[in-house]
Amino acid sequence: MDLHYIRKGTGKPLLLLHGLGGSWQSWTPLLTALAAERELIVVDLPGHGTTPLPSGDVSFSALADAVAAFLASHRLLGIDAVGSSMGARLVLELARRGGIVGAVVSLDPGGFWQGWERTFFATTIGLSIRLVRALQPVMPVLAANTLTRSLLLAQFSAHPWRLPSSIVLQEMRDYALAPSFDALLHDLAHGAAQAGVPAGALRHPMLIVWGRQDRVCLRRQAARAVARFPDARLHWLDDCGHFPHWDQPAATVRLILEATR
Repeated sequence: MDLHYIRKGTGKPLLLLHGLGGSWQSWTPLLTALAAERELIVVDLPGHGTTPLPSGDVSFSALADAVAAFLASHRLLGIDAVGSSMGARLVLELARRGGIVGAVVSLDPGGFWQGWERTFFATTIGLSIRLVRALQPVMPVLAANTLTRSLLLAQFSAHPWRLPSSIVLQEMRDYALAPSFDALLHDLAHGAAQAGVPAGALRHPMLIVWGRQDRVCLRRQAARAVARFPDARLHWLDDCGHFPHWDQPAATVRLILEATR
């Protein structure tokens, strides 16, 4: 299957992969700044945004296969890639497979939880999505209010009250409408942990960025990510939750451009 995507900007191509339940519009806070220096390829992953649910397997591995096939069909193999959350794990997986992506920036990747952390992830995200779906009729009002916006996104942002209501509303709608959400949540929480590569195996730079206030992928998981990708460089962002492109957009743009230049 092909993936819905947008192209924006000029320069060396750069792939952007959103997180679970999101869409290409999750990247809105960064698009203008990044497009000033790079040609952006921003996709909707299978079962997200306007890319339909695949007819076969709905799993993390199938997503990685779909992105690899998309890049091959569009002659984009070797493209630099940035991912957020589930998308951050996807760019790590594509780098691990070799020959698919170039330099990689991974923003708070999943896949490095152990033991009770799996249950914590599945339970908290599962409760959140059920609440988001139930509140869809009144979501425009909730997203427009500073207090309710903060309550909705306290798990994902270090300062949700600062987020534009339009971005919050779009994200909440995307979460509620993504048909692959439940199957992927189960696979991410209970499937295999993210595999790594030995030291010296990566051919391109890899930057892993972690928000110090991340309440989805806990800080202890960053050490496991670096242990599995020992050639990667780890960068911590202060005053930042699970989505650096929301909480620290200017710093995130700078890190992306520096890491992929």
